[in-house]
Amino acid sequence: MRFLRGAAHVGAGLVLTVAVGCTGGGGGTETSRTDPPASTRAGGATPAATSTTPAPTPADPVSLPALIQREHHGSGLRLGAVRLRTDAYTQYAVTYRSNGLTISGIMNVPRGEGPFPALVLAHGYIDPDVYTTGRGMPREQDLLARDGYVVLHTDYRNHAGSDDDPDNDVNLRLGYTEDVINAVQALRSADRPNVDDERIGLLGRSMGGGVVYNALVVAPGLVDAAVVFAPVSSRPEENVDRFQRPEGDPLVDEIEDAHGTPEEDPEFWRQVSPVTFVDRVTEPLLVHHGTADDTCPLAWSKATVAAFEAAGKDVELRTWAGEGHTFGPRWRESMDVTTAFFERHLG
Repeated sequence: MRFLRGAAHVGAGLVLTVAVGCTGGGGGTETSRTDPPASTRAGGATPAATSTTPAPTPADPVSLPALIQREHHGSGLRLGAVRLRTDAYTQYAVTYRSNGLTISGIMNVPRGEGPFPALVLAHGYIDPDVYTTGRGMPREQDLLARDGYVVLHTDYRNHAGSDDDPDNDVNLRLGYTEDVINAVQALRSADRPNVDDERIGLLGRSMGGGVVYNALVVAPGLVDAAVVFAPVSSRPEENVDRFQRPEGDPLVDEIEDAHGTPEEDPEFWRQVSPVTFVDRVTEPLLVHHGTADDTCPLAWSKATVAAFEAAGKDVELRTWAGEGHTFGPRWRESMDVTTAFFERHLG
């Protein structure tokens, strides 16, 4: 893998104030991948004491640039009680550490010696008040484990048995992306013999698709490939306007009191949008979206994919005629495309 293998310095943050997910994909073609621009180094001729170069302006702590700069730590993956045994895999309750918080989840481990490639799953919005451990993508958890992948499904902070982060919602739920990035790090640092930590991917659905967008932006090189189903918009203000503002969600006022409206502070909203930093992405991305998705508009995925393509990234959009947000008749076909994609890129 690339430079982030085994490193702790990765940022995280997804600006998703949404409460719901999209599923879909649209037919597209892969484009050549480009690496993020190489950083420049100041010359050593001028002594530091006489330098007139101004210090960089600190990034807003609630922003993707700040999360990119932040040092993140995922560790302490622990397998707890067996939740389920099947003919193909065993499911365990798990916890891991994410920047000081304990995060719960589940992990499906295929039968056999391995080592197996691994996938970290990022679920869509489910009200934390009713959410239970591992809830979110049961079909994907089962199928991918049967196909020979270790599947780690994170609950996120403030969900199930995870620790609470009282500032998470007003800070645009950036912590969810931290938890996904740190899940990868925890999986890798656990050094489990049945996990091939050189072959790890991400899969997100709906809101989790937006989490994956941010993870790719904040931590290029962390994984080998990513897939999203029916993702939310890569512009968080569009998510707010579609899912929260029409419902009169009081959280909208709290967010705008803290950070300003898109009209009052457009730069803040630009800095929390993953599409602003798409040039940083280094991993191949597959986007699925149904043409009948009335939760997350297909236009959102088309716009995001267009931004990836304009930046020369390796992206493919697969659209599924007649499929809605959660996919139905063609779900299995879409998963066959997904596993073929991971087989190509995870090896």
